[in-house]
Amino acid sequence: MATEEKEWKYNPREPIVMSTVESLRVLYEDNHIVAVNKRNSDIIQSDNSGDTTLCEIVKGYVKAKYNKPGLAFIGTVHRLDRPVSGVVLYSRTTKALNRLTNMFKYREIQKTYWAVVKGNPPQQEGQVVNYLWKDEKQNKTFAFQEAGENRKESELFYRVIGQGDHYTFLEVYPKTGRHHQIRATLSSLGCPIKGDVKYGSKRTNDNASIHLHARKIEFVHPVKKIPVCIVAPPPEDALWDEFLRLSLMPGYKG
Repeated sequence: MATEEKEWKYNPREPIVMSTVESLRVLYEDNHIVAVNKRNSDIIQSDNSGDTTLCEIVKGYVKAKYNKPGLAFIGTVHRLDRPVSGVVLYSRTTKALNRLTNMFKYREIQKTYWAVVKGNPPQQEGQVVNYLWKDEKQNKTFAFQEAGENRKESELFYRVIGQGDHYTFLEVYPKTGRHHQIRATLSSLGCPIKGDVKYGSKRTNDNASIHLHARKIEFVHPVKKIPVCIVAPPPEDALWDEFLRLSLMPGYKG
C-alpha cells in the first residue's frame, strides 16, 4: 500500500464522498482551462487505492458536456494533497498546459489558502523562510531553519484572520510550492492544522479531511492575457462557516 493511501485510510467515521461527473463543482471554464472545487476526498495523482483521479472526472465532464467523440484532453497543472479541499486548475489544451506549467514554475500564479489550526503563531502576521526535507519512506516533510543536504528553500506568508475558543484561523500565501509545505511549516510554528495527525494534530477529522482549503487562485490567463481570479467556497462545516463570517468582517483584506 502506498504511503499516500496509508495516510488516507484512517477509518473515517463519516461517509467518504468523492466527486463524480454529475457532481463535479466547476468554478470556471472556457476553451483553454477549467477550474474545479476539489472535495477533500478527491485524489489528484493515482495511487494503489484504485480511486478515480479528479483529472479523469474532469475529462468525463468535458466529454459529456460538449459531446466529444473521443477522450477529452485535460492536463494536470498542479496538485493538492488528498485531504485538502479547494480550487484546482486544469488545462484543456496543450498550449494552456505548457504556459500554465511555466507560470507555476516561475511563480507567476498567486495562491491563497485558509487553514484552521491549533495554537497561535508567534506573530499576527509573518513571513516564514525555512528549508524542507522530504522523508520518502514516511511521505513526510520536515522543516529546518538552516540549509542542508537535500533541503529545499521554502517561503510563505501568513496572517491571523481570527481566533475562536479552540482554534486559530489563518490565511496563507505560499511563494514556493514544496511537498506538504504549508502543513510542515505551520506545524513547525506550533500550529498543526486541525485533523492533520501526520503533522501534529491530536485527532483526525471524522471524514479523514484536514482543515486546509485552497481558497483562491489568481493569474493572467495563459491565452486571453486577462486577469483571472477564482474563489472556491470551503466545505460545509461549522469552522469553515466561522472563517467565512470572519472574511466578511470590516477590515478583512483577502
